[in-house]
Amino acid sequence: MSGKVGGMILALVLCLGLAIVAGSPAVAQTITLRGASQFDDNHSYNQTMLRFAEAVQKYYGKPVNFVLHRNRELGLEKDYFSYMSQGISVDYAVVAPSHMATFSKAATLMDMPFLFRDIDHWNKVLSTGETLRPIADEVLKKADVMLIGYAGGGVRNIVANKPIRNMAELKGLNIRVMGAPIQTRMFQAITAAPTVIAYDEVYNAIQTNVIQAGENEAPGWFQMKWHEVAPDISLTQHAITIRPLCFSGKTFRKLPKDLQDAIIKAGNDGAAWGREWERREDDKILERLKAEGKIKVYPFADRAKLLELAAPVKEAFAKESEADKVLAAINAVK
Repeated sequence: MSGKVGGMILALVLCLGLAIVAGSPAVAQTITLRGASQFDDNHSYNQTMLRFAEAVQKYYGKPVNFVLHRNRELGLEKDYFSYMSQGISVDYAVVAPSHMATFSKAATLMDMPFLFRDIDHWNKVLSTGETLRPIADEVLKKADVMLIGYAGGGVRNIVANKPIRNMAELKGLNIRVMGAPIQTRMFQAITAAPTVIAYDEVYNAIQTNVIQAGENEAPGWFQMKWHEVAPDISLTQHAITIRPLCFSGKTFRKLPKDLQDAIIKAGNDGAAWGREWERREDDKILERLKAEGKIKVYPFADRAKLLELAAPVKEAFAKESEADKVLAAINAVK
């Protein structure tokens, strides 16, 4: 056999061997999953997704390359949801329910004030997510995005330039609310005087007495320094946030079954961690600023009355959103 022919045979054998090795499971390419956030790792969204990634690795038992794009690198939450729906760019993200409204009316129920009686009620509803299953099913069907866990936990209270401790002091309070119609309807129902003002204009509006108060979670009002002009915090607890951990349906269906199982299991773990983290950080801000004498914190004596006044508005909104059965199921959780 000539040297030329022998060389050709050797080359053929080597190529065949490489092809076999490359196709073997042992050196199969590691799967990459991409997440996205508007924030850095000091935010609860990132904490939720980082814990989710850790849990997937634990349950799957094989390497997965998680890439979390932070600080708006891939746009905003509304963009992430659109990308997941299309199966491009983003595989998982934490997204506020309002960004799902185009696909699901029922999803907006999760943003409604006074949805929960208290923090314990909120935690019981979210711990398994089964009560919210009809909403998750609709979002999956219409947007092809899975809700694999429920994070959140920011408690929205009234931040005012005077003490608001009871119904008498709440009546007629000129308070800034978000632009969603349900917000105006709800605060009118509890006898306040809601006004829609841009988020970044609230500080000046309170300072110049255009309004007397705003409402927000502690990290939000602290970041915007509302407490400098409105140091009286009223614990109305009128909303406790739900922030679903989402996963692209199109991406999910392409994954191995054992990785799919790990993602479903890890979604609950990541969300539970996110809820605990956000509740803890929320309370830390209140306690620190209170200790420093920068705010005064007041319990709201008539909270049962707030729930009573809010109930008809909740029921009407749930019916309009085609989520009245979900609201009834939430109310039934004890």
